[in-house]
Amino acid sequence: MPERYVPLSEVDELLSQENERRIAMGVEFNAVQRSAMEHAKKNSHLSKEQMISLINEIRELKVEVKGVEYRIPEHLVSKIADILPQYKNDVRAIFHKERSINVEETHLADGIIEIVSKYI
Repeated sequence: MPERYVPLSEVDELLSQENERRIAMGVEFNAVQRSAMEHAKKNSHLSKEQMISLINEIRELKVEVKGVEYRIPEHLVSKIADILPQYKNDVRAIFHKERSINVEETHLADGIIEIVSKYI
C-alpha cells in the first residue's frame, strides 16, 4: 500500500473501525492507541465527505511563481484541511517552510481562506 497524507477525519474513522474490530475480538487498544484515537476525534472538525470535498478544492488551487505554475504540495493540503485556517497568519504559519511559494505575493492565503470558509 503506498504512503499518503491522511487528514484527521479519516484517521478518526480508521481508528474507530479498528477499535470496533478489536473489541469484537476481545482485544482493546493500548494507551497510546486510545490517545491517538481521542486526539483524532477531538481535532477532526469536518465529516469525511466534507474533508474530501475541501481537499479537492484546495488541490485545484494553482499558484504562479516566476512564470512557473505550482500546486500546493500534498502534505500542506492535508495540513490545511486539518487546521482549517481562517486568517492569513494561520496560512503563513502553514507555509513558513515553503521557500518556493510566497503566500503574500501569490494571494494564496485569500484563496485558501475563501475555500475553508465554505466548510466552517
